[in-house]
Formats: sequence, structure tokens, C-alpha cells
Amino acid sequence: MAKESFEKHESGLVRRLGLGATFLLVISSMVGSGVFKKIAPMSTELGSATWVLAAWVVAGLISWFGALTNAEVASQIVEPGGQYEYFKRIFGKPLAFFYGWTAFTVIQSATAAAVASVFAQSFNSIFPFPEVNFIGFTLSTGLFVKALAIAVLWFVTIINLRGVHHGEKLNTLFTSLVIVSIVGIIVLCFGMGNGDWSHFAQSVESKAGTSIGISSFFMAMLAAFWAYEGWNNLGFLAGEIKNPMRNVPLGLAAGVGFVMLLYVAINAAYLYVLPVERFVEINSLENTISAVVVIQSFLGPVGSLIVACAIMIATFGTTNNTVMTASRVYFAMARDGLFFKKAAYCHPKFDVPTYAILYQSIWASVLVLSGSFDQLTDMLIFAAFIFYGTGASAVFILRRRNPATVRSFSVPGYPVVPILFIAFCAVLVVNTIFNQPRESGMGLLLIASGIPFYLYWSKQLVAKETK
Repeated sequence: MAKESFEKHESGLVRRLGLGATFLLVISSMVGSGVFKKIAPMSTELGSATWVLAAWVVAGLISWFGALTNAEVASQIVEPGGQYEYFKRIFGKPLAFFYGWTAFTVIQSATAAAVASVFAQSFNSIFPFPEVNFIGFTLSTGLFVKALAIAVLWFVTIINLRGVHHGEKLNTLFTSLVIVSIVGIIVLCFGMGNGDWSHFAQSVESKAGTSIGISSFFMAMLAAFWAYEGWNNLGFLAGEIKNPMRNVPLGLAAGVGFVMLLYVAINAAYLYVLPVERFVEINSLENTISAVVVIQSFLGPVGSLIVACAIMIATFGTTNNTVMTASRVYFAMARDGLFFKKAAYCHPKFDVPTYAILYQSIWASVLVLSGSFDQLTDMLIFAAFIFYGTGASAVFILRRRNPATVRSFSVPGYPVVPILFIAFCAVLVVNTIFNQPRESGMGLLLIASGIPFYLYWSKQLVAKETK
């Protein structure tokens, strides 16, 4: 049997991934812990089952609008690094650098750390770690949970160091399993949950009081966006996708649309089984996962096992996806001289950016140990939407610059869809600044932390060019 040949990108990366792989990559980059947990804080914020579902639908549509807009840009700029490359080509290197720097310090590394930790917490719920006294020191359960999270990070790191096709195979397996798991939970809830359709008409006093304002709706959607986060990761692998001008936009559009349907269906299933007031109670309890309580209500301890396994499958897959995709951003930055030099190295045998993957996993491990990522999710979304909105404006610039270009994908509903997405991003960012000044301030501070690094690396570039 003849060995399949692949097109090689000039960076050294190899185009191995087809349309099916891109579709599953989008799903695995999005489906993590949020779909099992975020209904509780959303219920507390809104106090209404109908409004909670509306928040999931609107957040999904906005994410889909962003993906469609991003897809048109991706169909024209098909280079490793995705959004970093778009920013560089359209807005220049400074903005591209700060996007990549923010991805490294917060958005992508914190995502990997967070979902690996949720995997470890779920494992601990099935097989509890003991507290161990060792030569006068107490090794706590929390320490074992963190150790397992780091072990998961490095397990998927080692797999991805052996080639993108190994990471893609792992991704295909776990994404398929998580889709089956979520569909299974939906069927169980509606088939055996002993629920009541009247739950959808019920409401309780929300966090903001008896009325639901724009601000509280946006705060609820901030939680939903954590579950939808990651849809733009596919573009990072543009240098390793076959026929990227076709497969990247199709994978984005189909993948995000499919995830939106899954999320709305499973949250409707939760609310069918339990009333919204129960989710408000769950939100006040520490270390309690909404999906576990829902399935436990009619399956008992077996329900805990089912949901814990589903969460482990989802978070393992998302950890693998983040390690595999985001490292290509730092690889692209390093090739431009705007990141640590070794990150530009592509392994001659395995065709992967070895040091970019390693640097990301080292920093993600530090974030696991810091334990600060639980407080960073809202800040992460705040930072991400600054760049999402800016990136979406690129579609207007490209159309103005290249009016005669034949596009393999055009955003449907142009210019309304991209305008709505950009406007929403602006409102979300401003609303977060006013309502969560601490989280937004930390986000802006981490973005600004890249200033001395940019000055240093750009100075080196200037010195190199003048030699």
C-alpha cells in the first residue's frame, strides 16, 4: 500500500488534517467543563429558566456570528498562527504581538490549566485522593489533584510532540466520546428525569433583584461564553490543514453551529429535571457541579459516576486540543522574532513546533500550581473579546483593500452579521469594565505585561535589520 503524501508548508509543518478533523477540532476546543457547570451562576444572575436558555442561545448566536466572520478572513489568510497572522497582515506586528502574548499568558494557557484541573477534580470525585503524612509534611488532597492535572497536561504534551496526527487521533476519539456522552445525558434527562415542563415558566428573585436588566443578561452570558470559548483555535493549525481555504471556514461554521445546538439542548434538559431555584441553591455550594446534581436526582450515585466520566472525557479532549493548537501561535510569533527564539524550531522528523509546545505546557503547569485560574475565567473572556471584536473588523478592511478578490467563503448576511458581532464585543467589554473592574483590570494588566517584551524583541529585530 502506497504511503500517503502530504503537502509541506514552508515553515516545516505538514498539511495532514481534512474537513472531518477540522469539524471535530472546533467541537473539542469548545466543549469542556462549562457545559456541565455554568447553568448555576447563570440561574443566580437571571432567576428565570426562560432567560437562562435565552442567554445560551444569544451567546451561541454571537459566537457563531464571530466564527462566520472569522471564517471569511481565514479563507484568505491561511498561515500557522491563525488570529495572530490575521492581525499581523492587517493591523501590523504590535497588535499581533499583544494578541499572541495575551493568548500565552492568559487565554490559552489558562484554559489548558483550568480544564486539566477540572479533569483531576472529577477523577478525585470517583477515586478520592487521601491526605498523606510524609516525613513530617502533610500531602493534601488538593496537592494530589494539582499533580494529576499537571500529569494530564504533560501526557497530552508528549503525545503532541510526536506529531500533529497523534494529537488529532486522540482528539477524534475523545470528541466522539464527549458528543455521545452529552447526547446520552440529554436522553436520560428527558427519558428518565421525572421532570416537569412547568419548570421553564418558573422564576425566582435574581442576583440583581426582581427585574432582569441588560447588565445582568451580559453577566450571565459571560458565563456562557466560557463554555463557547475556543472556537477560533482552528485557525492556529492553518499550516497543517488540507485545502485550508475551504476546510477552515467550513469547519468553523459547522462546528460552532453544532456546539450551540448541543448546549441549548443539554441546558434545556437540566431545567426540565430541576427548577431554576435549585440551580440558584447549587451556585451557593462549593465544589458542586450542576450536571452531577441533575443526574443524581433520578439515578443516585450512578449519576455521579456518569457525569464525572463525561466531564473527564470532555476536559481531557479540550486539554489536548489547546496544547495542540495554541502552540502554533507562539511558533508563528517566534518566526517573526517576537517570542523566545527556540519556539520557532520545527522538529524535522515529527513536523511540530517542539519548544512552542513545551513553553506553553510549562506555563500552564505554573498556572495549575498557582490555583488562580478559577478567578480568571471572566477575565479570560474579557481579554478574548477585545481581540475578537478587533479581529472581526478585519473583514471590512480586507474587502476594501481587495474588492476584486474571489473568496472561497463569504460571511452570510454581510455587513449585518460582522457589525452585530463587533457591537456585541464592544458592549460586553465595556459592561465588564463597569461591573467587574477587578477582573477587567487584571486582564488589561496582563495584556500590558507584554510591553517590555515587545520593546526588547522589536529592538533586537531593528538591530538585526541594520547590520
